[in-house]
Amino acid sequence: MNFSAYSIKNPLVAILLFTLLMIGGIFGFNKMKVQQFPDVTFPVVIVTVPLPGAAPAQLENDIGKKVENKLAGIEGVKTMRTTLQTGAATITTEFELEKDLQEAVDEVRSAINEIKGDLPAAANDPIISKVNMASEPILTYTISSSKMNEMELSWFVNNDIDKRLSEITGVGDVGRIGGVNRVITVAANPNRMNALQMPISQLSQQISATQQDTSGGTAKVGGYAQTIRILGAVENARELGDMQISLPTGGAEPLSNLATITDGEAERASTAELNGNPVVAFTVTRTRLADGVKVAHAVQASLDELQKEDPSLTITEVFNTVKPIEEDYKTSMNMLIEGGALAVIVVFLFLRNWRATIVSAVALPLSVIPAFLGMWYLDFSLNMLSLLALSLVIGVLVDDAIVEVENIVRHLQMGKTPYQAAMEAADEIGLAVIATTFTLIAVFLPTAFMSGIIGQFFKQFGWTAAIAIFMSLLVARLITPMMAAYFMKPIPPKKEKDGFIMSTYLNFVKKAIKHRWLTVFAMVLFFAWSVSLVKHLPSTFIPADEMNQSRVAIELTPDVRLEDTARITSMTYEAIKDIEGIESVMSAVGQAQSQMNEDSTGISSVNTASLDIVLAPRDERPSKAVIEGQIIEALKDIPAARFSVGIATGGGIGYEFQLSGDNPALLEKTAQMLMTQARQLDIVSTVSNNKSLPKAELIINPNRLAMADKGVTTRQIANTLRIATAGDFEQSLSKLNLDSRQINIVVRLPDEARANVSQLADLYVTNNVRVGDVADLSFKSGPSQIRRFNRERSIKFSISSVSGDIGPIKTAVQSLPIMQNLPDGISVNETGEAENQAELLSGFAMAMGIGIFCIFGVLILLFHKVLQPFTILMALPLSIGGAFIGLLVTGSSLSLPSMIGFIMLMGIATKNSILLVDYAIIAQNEYGKNRFDALIDACHKRARPIVMTTIAMGAGMMPLLLGLGGADPTFRQPMAAAVIGGLVTSTALSLIVIPVIYTFMDDLSAFVVKMFKPASR
Repeated sequence: MNFSAYSIKNPLVAILLFTLLMIGGIFGFNKMKVQQFPDVTFPVVIVTVPLPGAAPAQLENDIGKKVENKLAGIEGVKTMRTTLQTGAATITTEFELEKDLQEAVDEVRSAINEIKGDLPAAANDPIISKVNMASEPILTYTISSSKMNEMELSWFVNNDIDKRLSEITGVGDVGRIGGVNRVITVAANPNRMNALQMPISQLSQQISATQQDTSGGTAKVGGYAQTIRILGAVENARELGDMQISLPTGGAEPLSNLATITDGEAERASTAELNGNPVVAFTVTRTRLADGVKVAHAVQASLDELQKEDPSLTITEVFNTVKPIEEDYKTSMNMLIEGGALAVIVVFLFLRNWRATIVSAVALPLSVIPAFLGMWYLDFSLNMLSLLALSLVIGVLVDDAIVEVENIVRHLQMGKTPYQAAMEAADEIGLAVIATTFTLIAVFLPTAFMSGIIGQFFKQFGWTAAIAIFMSLLVARLITPMMAAYFMKPIPPKKEKDGFIMSTYLNFVKKAIKHRWLTVFAMVLFFAWSVSLVKHLPSTFIPADEMNQSRVAIELTPDVRLEDTARITSMTYEAIKDIEGIESVMSAVGQAQSQMNEDSTGISSVNTASLDIVLAPRDERPSKAVIEGQIIEALKDIPAARFSVGIATGGGIGYEFQLSGDNPALLEKTAQMLMTQARQLDIVSTVSNNKSLPKAELIINPNRLAMADKGVTTRQIANTLRIATAGDFEQSLSKLNLDSRQINIVVRLPDEARANVSQLADLYVTNNVRVGDVADLSFKSGPSQIRRFNRERSIKFSISSVSGDIGPIKTAVQSLPIMQNLPDGISVNETGEAENQAELLSGFAMAMGIGIFCIFGVLILLFHKVLQPFTILMALPLSIGGAFIGLLVTGSSLSLPSMIGFIMLMGIATKNSILLVDYAIIAQNEYGKNRFDALIDACHKRARPIVMTTIAMGAGMMPLLLGLGGADPTFRQPMAAAVIGGLVTSTALSLIVIPVIYTFMDDLSAFVVKMFKPASR
């Protein structure tokens, strides 16, 4: 069925169809959320088993290996990463991407339940959770008040702000940074306790058992039932001091005689500073499926309203990860409009006909807006990749309309009426338009089916591009011819003389065909030269960004106090605060690590800190790489800390890999040799690893004979020392009940007693046995953390250069003597950016291979020929050289965005060839011309639409190349450079080379027909 002819004869059908599609597109656009990346599901399950006070080595044997061995038997397990640090074992299991996440969680939970009886009795219940991509905070604020002190302000954040913001749809969590908690501390007097031979564990248990309200069953007095309540809880710290405590020696004493009771601040778990000044801060995290932009706006509106209600409050935004997303979204939408406008201007400059220009221009909104309906139906969002797909194809969307309109104008110039010209031109060009559209779809759609994590991100990219391109085909076949038939005006017939450029071009083609072997030889040389350019291109996964945010992560030795970490953090701030381009610095000490960090246990540590840095706008500062390089230099003079600078954008910072093995001593020796050799490389700026730093331990060695003689157990000793130094378990603590919350009552020794080993040894375990009577106390050091990968000990390395290019670093590191001769039992596994880059290359190689095969299949089906599609595919190598030149000229790298550009080039290069080959076949078969005349006529008729579409596509991508708008251009520029460079060479060369290749394929076709033609009898 000829759809174009049907649309011309029945215009209301097409008008109604696209009216409905436009309404649906506007509806879908308004319903879609704005995000940085699509919501993806990682089949990763985290198991955390707390065992308070347990050392990493104990956790490895008692918990880690047992859980690993059990989980390894679950079907679909890809990798296991285990982190063992004092008090908790965390096992992160990654499954194959095809594994359903909920099914994985259920199977892990079932496996853990089966071995729960084999885990230590003192271990808390295992916590099983999923990895959440939305677990990173999107907003950070500081808060101050003229009416509240720090403790009151901390509770205000925990209670009032948490409640207020949690009511907003899409807010997942509100977390406090800095500040202090309220606690009632019962600091037992060790001398008085020892004089009474009273164990501190017994004191804690008495308080917990006495200071509580509880139920006592049900009474039936007077024929009615009454609930019995025992009200033993005190109302304040003074009443707690009056509580009578039973003594082992008989009698009782008030608690205040045995301990100092304080209602005040708990030990600080974290501190926060803004530009060197102490603050209380809080973060806001969105839920997984929420629109981060809408959540941020709603949170800001709620906080503005709160400040109006209470003028004593001052809330300041210090970090906002949503702003770059919003800027990127606005810039992408502007680029769509700018690219479309430039493409339309190109059409007008070529055709010099405002009616024809309007007919072409209508294709843009009619292709883009209905695409939003398809995106909404597929549950896509307006994210960087889906908007990137639309920005990429904006020049392509008008191409089909340009080809149609240019052909219609040519027929009008023959003296035909607009109706007749539209009917005949649309019919003539129809096959070529359909072929070019489906080749483009065949190129983009395979990216939606790539495997791995990369495939999850590119699902929306591939489908969005394919939907928009298909919509452009519908416009070109239904709307463009119909509009031209009724909107265009007749053109007086005239025979246009070829200009100088056209005449020169046709003469060049004639010579190329005449000397076709020389032309092919030149093409081969050009392709070989193109391939040689690869070695001059840097390679990376994602180009270094220019976002106005950076970070410094700090790690000290595990035995430091919070005050030590805060002092080093303050030194770090002082060292970097005057670097040009840094606007503000938010410091957080003792915060839990990110859940997305593969080494994270989710447990806060007083030896870690981070500085979130806000940079000045891009046009007011040096490049981000220069600033981060200056930060690295400034930090070299700060002792006793391990630093990491930058925010990982491609899965890590620098070239990351890990060594694994069963022999810990050999693993550490190999790691040390690798560190020494890597630091000698000239191109390396920083070398770091996550090898555990040693941690001092106070070792209690029980005397089994004395324990048996005194009737004391190891658990009793552990309970005594734990309560004396840290307090009892959370669930065992007594609580002071207030109107809106409960305050923990913690029994422990005073600070000075906890620092005295002899006083710890003098603690009574039972009424007549001290710790020192049944155990020896000594100091040793052990690992603060043990990391394992796939059931082996592991150490991860991160090696980076100032340029950020991981290609040369990877090559240099792999060439090191130790890497070339690894000891038996030691293996290497790439992680982070290197792992992602390998996955990217294999995914895109497969997508490009499938794309080429699909293009070939589409062309065979449309042209009913086998050999001429090879002519069209010969345009592919012609585009590579230009793409590499474009990357070299702009200083771009061979990375994810440039690979996207290569994908697009495949479709564009074949598109130009199809227009030439299609008309050459028509001229031979329908107009009866010989091959040479048919090729020259094809070049004459189709050169202008090919050049027009190429320039229109180039113009559509210029905003991407120039980085117009306020958003970070570093991701888009390499892609635009590759596409525009490839466009220039593929168009210029295919206009000359494709006719030559056509002759060879035509000769080969004739030869094959002659060889297999049945002999006449």
